[in-house]
Amino acid sequence: MTRLERNERLIKIALLVIACSAVSILAVITIFIFSEGTPIMFKYGFKSFLLGLDWYPSEQSFGLLPMIIGSLMVTCGSLIVGVPFGLACAIFLTEFSSRRLRHILKPIIELLAGIPSVVYGFIGVVILVPFIRENLGGPGLSVLAASIILGIMILPTIISISIDSLQAVPVSYREGSIALGATKWQTTKMVTLKAARSGIIASIILGMGRAIGETMAVIMIAGNAINIPNSVLAPVRTLTSNIALEMGYASGEHREALFATGVILFVIIMVLNTLANLTSAKRKA
Repeated sequence: MTRLERNERLIKIALLVIACSAVSILAVITIFIFSEGTPIMFKYGFKSFLLGLDWYPSEQSFGLLPMIIGSLMVTCGSLIVGVPFGLACAIFLTEFSSRRLRHILKPIIELLAGIPSVVYGFIGVVILVPFIRENLGGPGLSVLAASIILGIMILPTIISISIDSLQAVPVSYREGSIALGATKWQTTKMVTLKAARSGIIASIILGMGRAIGETMAVIMIAGNAINIPNSVLAPVRTLTSNIALEMGYASGEHREALFATGVILFVIIMVLNTLANLTSAKRKA
């Protein structure tokens, strides 16, 4: 074996180790969370965690159903806000705007992802919450407020990845459609969007992960009430907020219950991602 071949082999091994490190880190995190959170779930039963309505750790009551429903409502609300606006913005910048305008606006939109979540939460507390309270009713700290703020926070992810996916569609697809007599919008709707569907769905999945995992902004504007919300104007506490608010002083079974909350959150994210990927694969077929 020559020196050059030996160096190439060492480089391949080094790259393989680096590539496997990410998977290894994820595996370690998963094992740690499940090892800390599952014992108490087996002790009190999965049913009491998933379907219980009361969260009183001092009385060994660990019901997470209100927080599970709250997390799903806030996530779905953020997608209702973020996906139409994000996709519309990506379509406009890719298909209907000039290249110069796109090169100016896209970096500005991507800068939104760098704004700390506490800033979004502060803006929500100062502007959005009083507006909702004065014009729509309720305390203002609500599912609606959290959904709007999270919908804005996931816009950079959806827009950036959707633009890249739309730009990756070959120009010949558009030219062929227009040559057959289709209009610009018909080409975008029937050809470009379908060709870029997998990338657009990936952007929505990433946005959904950002929304369901957000903590600081949700703590500031969701109200953190432990009950099942009866409307979008009611306050709510999410799973991530519950962990962040109580982990600082939790101990014993209370601490284990918070790890169990992380286990349930992990499972929910995996289920949502799997369903989204299966939907994408089915549409491709």
